[in-house]
Amino acid sequence: MRILITGGAGFLGSHLADHFLGQGHQVIVIDNLLTGSLDNISHLFSNPGFCFIKADVTNYIHVPGKLDAVLHFASPASPIDYAHFPIPTLKVGALGTHKALGLAKDKGAVFMLASTSEVYGDPKINPQPETYWGNVNPIGPRGVYDEAKRFAEAMAMAYHRFHRIPVRIVRIFNTYGPRMRLNDGRAVPNFITQALKDRPLTVYGNGSQTRSLCYVSDLVRGIGLLLNSDINAPVNIGNPHELTILEIARTIIKLTDSKSRIARKPLPEDDPKVRRPDIRVAQSKLRWKPEVSLEEGLRRTIEFFKPSAARSA
Repeated sequence: MRILITGGAGFLGSHLADHFLGQGHQVIVIDNLLTGSLDNISHLFSNPGFCFIKADVTNYIHVPGKLDAVLHFASPASPIDYAHFPIPTLKVGALGTHKALGLAKDKGAVFMLASTSEVYGDPKINPQPETYWGNVNPIGPRGVYDEAKRFAEAMAMAYHRFHRIPVRIVRIFNTYGPRMRLNDGRAVPNFITQALKDRPLTVYGNGSQTRSLCYVSDLVRGIGLLLNSDINAPVNIGNPHELTILEIARTIIKLTDSKSRIARKPLPEDDPKVRRPDIRVAQSKLRWKPEVSLEEGLRRTIEFFKPSAARSA
C-alpha cells in the first residue's frame, strides 16, 4: 500500500511509519513540526519507500499519485501542547480533518482518524465503552482538544455516510514509549525525567485519579489491525489495566532506583478522575489485546530517556 500519515514526525506517527515500512508499504509523512521532530524519522530518510513533506495540513494537502490510506494523526496531543497552541489544535481537528478527508475521497483511499479517550471527557462511567457519549466541558481549558476530536469524529462519519468513503476511527487511550518528549507534560515522561534526576515527582491532586497505560508497540499493532478491518465506527485501543497516578509514580521510582519523593500540586481544571478503556470491541472484532507488561514497557521507555535526561541535567 501507499500510505499517508499526517503528523507522522510525532511520537505515534513515527512509530506507525516504522510499522508500515516494516511491512513493505510506502509511507509519506506530512508534518509542520509544531510538536513533531525530524529526530523521530531521521532514520527513515534513507529508505526508498519513505517520503517526508513539511506542510501544515490545515492549509492544503497535495500528494501526487495514488494513495491507499490516509491516516490523520496531526494534532498537539498533551495538555501542555494544547495550552500553548489552542487555536492550531482546533484548526487541525477541524480544517485539517476536512482537508485529509477530502484527499481520501479524491484518492479513493481508506481514511483513519486518530481520535482519543478525551472524547469521553471526565467520564461518569468506568470503563468507557464506545457507546458512551462522554462528559465534556466545551469551554474549559481542555475543550480545544476534546471538542476538536469530537468534531473530527462527526466529520469523518458524515463523509462515510454521505460520500460512502471507508473510515476507521481509533480512540487512543494513554500511550507511552520511546520518542515521547522530555517536556511532553504527560505523567510518564514527567515522572521518568524527574526520577532519573532524583527530583520530586509532581503528582496533581491526591494522586487517586486513574490512567490506563498502553505501550506504543501494542497500540500500533491495534491500529494496523483496525486499518485492515471493515469497522467504520469508533474503536477503543488501550490497556484496560487501571492504575492510580500515585501507583505509576511509585513504580517509576522503583524501576529507576531513584531517590525522588512525591511532590503534590493542585489538580488542573477538568482533569479526568478515571480513564480506562472497555476493549471488548477490539478483542472480539480485531482479536487484539495488549501484550507488553507495564514494567517491561516502562523499562524500555526509561532506557530511551536516560541519555536525554543526562544531557539536560
